[in-house]
Amino acid sequence: MNNYYSRATMNQPSVVSSASGDVTGDRIPDNVYLTGIKTPASPFTQNITLVVQDGRTGSVNNVPLRENAGYNPTVFLGDFTGNGVKDILISIATGGSGGIMYHYIYSFVEHTPQLLFDFNLYNMQYQYEVSYQDNYKVEVVSKVNNKKYIIDISTKGPEYLNEIYDENGKLKSPITGFVNPLSGLYPVDFDSNKVYELLAYQKIAGRYNADSLGYVLNTLGWLDNRFVLQNQYVSILGD
Repeated sequence: MNNYYSRATMNQPSVVSSASGDVTGDRIPDNVYLTGIKTPASPFTQNITLVVQDGRTGSVNNVPLRENAGYNPTVFLGDFTGNGVKDILISIATGGSGGIMYHYIYSFVEHTPQLLFDFNLYNMQYQYEVSYQDNYKVEVVSKVNNKKYIIDISTKGPEYLNEIYDENGKLKSPITGFVNPLSGLYPVDFDSNKVYELLAYQKIAGRYNADSLGYVLNTLGWLDNRFVLQNQYVSILGD
């Protein structure tokens, strides 16, 4: 009997993250939860679901997530669209070596869930080309805005560089790198107007994932019913 009870309770969803704020637009704080089924003796969580309890009526809405399994699921409430009502940012770590994250933003005005940001669509839209150049440089091209960046890798050390370049600084053979999918999406109110922008991190890698060269940092703001690119930076990792 005890074994049956413990197995049954293990498969019950529990609250894994929560926040309070007006997400329906009636100016009464609502309760927002992420629920999930935790794996015994592991931080892995499955069946992660967005749950919104209306602060005025107590009614509950469940919103299933397309990607609903991972680590450390968190929920953050903030106004991303400028309508004065808080939106719901969901972040879930995949647990992979690249530090890749799942991120969704939902609006819940008048109890209608509307997906404002989907990490899959972002990753498809924001594409890059990374190629090693002669003279200890790596070129990063951002396709979405047709911008080019040059990273100086001359400080990487002789062991690293001698594998790639000859004594004249010429590439021994063509090498391409890559930019990872989203590894972080952070709410930042850059202009202090109480409307949050998004700061998106994507790692630039060289020959393999652990060969980190830097990050692409994109800032996104809400405009004409979608998030658009405002600014783009490339940050370099110090050796």
